[in-house]
Amino acid sequence: MTARILIIAGSDSGGGAGIQADIKTATMLGAHAMTAITAITAQNTMGVAAVHPVPTDMVIEQIDCVIRDIGVDAVKIGMIGSAKTAVALAARLGEMPGLPVVFDPVMVATSGATLADDATIAAFEQLMRIATVTTPNLPELKALSGMSVLDKAAQREAAQSLVQRRGRALLVKGGHAKGRQVTDRLFQPAEPGIAPEVEWSDPRIDVDATHGTGCTLSTAIACELAKDWSLPEAVARARRFVRIAMQDAAPLGQGHGPMAQQSVRLDLNQSRWAPMLNHVTIPARDLSASEHFYRLLGLRQIVRADERYARFESEGGATLSIEAEEELAAPVVFLECGDLDLMVAYLKAQGMTFTQLPRDEQWGWREARLTDPAGNIVCLYQAGEMRRFPPWRLRDA
Repeated sequence: MTARILIIAGSDSGGGAGIQADIKTATMLGAHAMTAITAITAQNTMGVAAVHPVPTDMVIEQIDCVIRDIGVDAVKIGMIGSAKTAVALAARLGEMPGLPVVFDPVMVATSGATLADDATIAAFEQLMRIATVTTPNLPELKALSGMSVLDKAAQREAAQSLVQRRGRALLVKGGHAKGRQVTDRLFQPAEPGIAPEVEWSDPRIDVDATHGTGCTLSTAIACELAKDWSLPEAVARARRFVRIAMQDAAPLGQGHGPMAQQSVRLDLNQSRWAPMLNHVTIPARDLSASEHFYRLLGLRQIVRADERYARFESEGGATLSIEAEEELAAPVVFLECGDLDLMVAYLKAQGMTFTQLPRDEQWGWREARLTDPAGNIVCLYQAGEMRRFPPWRLRDA
């Protein structure tokens, strides 16, 4: 069934953030996006020129109209527009307990423009009480908690205070912190079987295409929650989506440019159970000749390792590798799994025999291997952004 995502947020005329980024994200993740627009903004990559809030009654009517007819599986809340709208939203969504709600407490745009006044920020309290998870960056965490966020210990204390007071999860985004690593931390209420803190850390992506990262992340989390992934799983998958969209972004505008949600095609398997054909490796007798052949076919070369290995990317995002035949005797078919360990456990229960159980490989993929009845090698794997964006990728190929 198609996940139905209700997005409550403002419109960005530049298409980089807000409703526009949300719709692109939901679409690329296979969901149906519905919208309740809270404000109209005139903005581009350089900044916000004007903001026109939508009346609260109209915001609520948009919500009621789509719910009556289409229904909803998860909600994402972004820019709200006014304190009155925030209070009305909390009351309306509070009537639907159990519905996943992801609240991105937007206060300031990437350009620095203020998108929420003090009264609206004060009203965020009510939305945090009904949200499944709230996703503040570090300045927003400071504003919401009234506490210091100077270091990781202070950030943990501030986050835990909010979780204890609201009884809801909090994802603290670390993009505003200094350093070459970006660390995001999920804090959850103390419950049996629930990890109170989960941390993700990845190298910072040095690009200007950062407009809409928070919008994209929160919408992706909502989409994944609607597909019944757990909150930590949904966050992990959403983070991967954001990072891939950042790395594939074209230089647009003169400021903080938009991301490339439209380029995240085959990098995230949507299903726990159905593997997706994503990559094939074939042996090559003459690597240079094979490279020339596939470039002539129109494939884009993205990796070359000496005289033994090369990889190409197709328009759909699928990849093809060629490897010196003295190192690879037969083709290998790679099927991406949404949850590799779960898939392997299921197949083993069906009587399948694996030549390699899941393990982390040095090239950044997690793989398990088996053979089909004809003796061909089949690799089940998870790679995330490392499939298309390994450190050795040829960026200008």
